[in-house]
Amino acid sequence: MGDRLQDKVAVITGAASGIGAGTAKLFHEHGAKVVLCDMQEGPGARLAAELGDRAAFIRADVTSEADVAAAVDLAVSRFGCLDIMVNNAGIVGAVGPIADTPAADWHRTIAILLDGVFYGMKHAARVMVPQRRGSILSIASTAGVMGGLGPHAYTAAKHGVVGLTKSVASELAQHGIRVNAVAPGNTVTAMTASLIAGDAADHDATAAQIARGAPLGIAATAADPAYGLLYLASDEARYVTGHTLLIDSGQTVSGGIPAFHNGDSRLIGAPPVA
Repeated sequence: MGDRLQDKVAVITGAASGIGAGTAKLFHEHGAKVVLCDMQEGPGARLAAELGDRAAFIRADVTSEADVAAAVDLAVSRFGCLDIMVNNAGIVGAVGPIADTPAADWHRTIAILLDGVFYGMKHAARVMVPQRRGSILSIASTAGVMGGLGPHAYTAAKHGVVGLTKSVASELAQHGIRVNAVAPGNTVTAMTASLIAGDAADHDATAAQIARGAPLGIAATAADPAYGLLYLASDEARYVTGHTLLIDSGQTVSGGIPAFHNGDSRLIGAPPVA
């Protein structure tokens, strides 16, 4: 157990499973008091009970501004302040060719992945500006910095998260509030298992497939982005704002392992030396 967030108060959306649950546990281990928000009432309430007195659960749909506001208000009423807001709740959302994407599916995806982040930032700022301190964190994605790594609506929303992070960071820095994001690559969670393996519980097959496509040759678990969030939430990152931290095994740098990095060293396309 560490103390990097000792006595800090955090609200985490989508905290009942996946990256959100991993983040809630890690923050709690490091001394934080956590408000868990999710639409999954059973798993969310059970996790809060497991964490004990320094945790609370509230059912929240991040497409509802009132629900997000209520979660922030619960943190203040139960624990006295809000130091950290983690906008994590997400879905894969609309998939398929752009010409066939129903508008309703597009809007639902944007509502969860981007509007929910906006509501979280807005209501965190409402509390943090008078405090003159705070850290607002959001989950972006490698699909938020490159094309072709996610469905269209998901990609658009995650690019929006990256842009909104920069924009809000530029406003709130004067109030002592840092605004950052984490952009994970493929991570072993129930959501990715459903997409990759066709079974939310098949984490082994999901991990194996992710590892095959990762330059480092390993699969990320929920702990990997959670540790990135821990750093950005902590005072260790006191000089970091407006940043999106990529946690992707180098995928967006290398695009994989090009064939010309392997085999014999040689110069291609140069004239022979006489």
